[in-house]
Amino acid sequence: MLFQKSAQSMIALLGFMVAVASVHAADPKLANVTILATGGTIAGTGATSTTTVGYTAATVGVQTLIQAVPEMTKVANVSGEQVFQIASENMSNEHWLTLAKRVNTLLAQKDVHGIVITHGTDTLEETAYFLNLVVKSKKPVVLVGSMRPSTAISADGPVNLYNAVVLAASPDAVGRGVLVSMNDQIHAGRDVSKSNTTMVDTFRTPEMGMLGYFQGGKPLFYRQVVRKHTTETEFDVSSLTALPQVDVAYSYANVGPTAIDALVGAGAKGLIHAGVGNGSLPAKVRPALSAARAKGVLVVRSSRVGQGILARNGEANDDELDFVVADTLNPQKARILLMLALTKTNNTKEIQRMFYTY
Repeated sequence: MLFQKSAQSMIALLGFMVAVASVHAADPKLANVTILATGGTIAGTGATSTTTVGYTAATVGVQTLIQAVPEMTKVANVSGEQVFQIASENMSNEHWLTLAKRVNTLLAQKDVHGIVITHGTDTLEETAYFLNLVVKSKKPVVLVGSMRPSTAISADGPVNLYNAVVLAASPDAVGRGVLVSMNDQIHAGRDVSKSNTTMVDTFRTPEMGMLGYFQGGKPLFYRQVVRKHTTETEFDVSSLTALPQVDVAYSYANVGPTAIDALVGAGAKGLIHAGVGNGSLPAKVRPALSAARAKGVLVVRSSRVGQGILARNGEANDDELDFVVADTLNPQKARILLMLALTKTNNTKEIQRMFYTY
């Protein structure tokens, strides 16, 4: 009896192995998509099926994610790599450089047609914009996450991942820059932001609008990306081992110079001032920012509002102060562009050109 059960178990295991092998057998008619896993909620687990907050992120490996969505193998030849296994609030400059170099290496291979990056949602928009500036290929790069862990009832990760693979395999996604695929929507990495703490429709592009939808298992595009990206940028991270220190100073009623002085004292090479309204400079803050600029720190005026164009020489005389304005970039994305800009130049006119270009 014991032998019979053992034999049955072995047959079942062999059957499973054959099934897995057949799922991953390459189909020459399909695009080859590599999934780079970095952790996040999409790879998270909760104590129960109703746990949607207080779960543990980054516990499920990439192969488990792939095996959970076998439907992906009908639209692409899928392979996976575990690049990191972290919650995205821990994403660092070093992580970004490692990820960007790996993406560029893979996309340089003729047999790789697209990349999907699984990512925690907290900093997904930042990683998307960083890659949008440094990826050197027109092939699709798609970031995807989820708002519910993999163990939750109606977890959104599987369908998000499936859509992301469909998008990365689609010829229609070529040349559109780095994309974000969430909640049956397609967004541009430059413009999208997380807008809600917990809802599955948190990723929005409120002013510019999303690029398209998924319907019937197909990506449908309705808008073009017009700002330069990927192969059209001047940024190259291939030889970089670190990025310049750029920090964000947040403004609010009764704000003083304490944060700015501390950041400059800690070695910041650039500062993003997340001002109120149209990037206004409070009376107690302006002298500290001017002093920082006099020490060689690059200052970019942005806004905590989250939407709108930051007007140059509007709420401050930027020409006189030798400041840069962030255009439509929110503070966290302005920080990314300034870091990369500082790898090329310290000239404020050149950096302002970059903010109007990318």
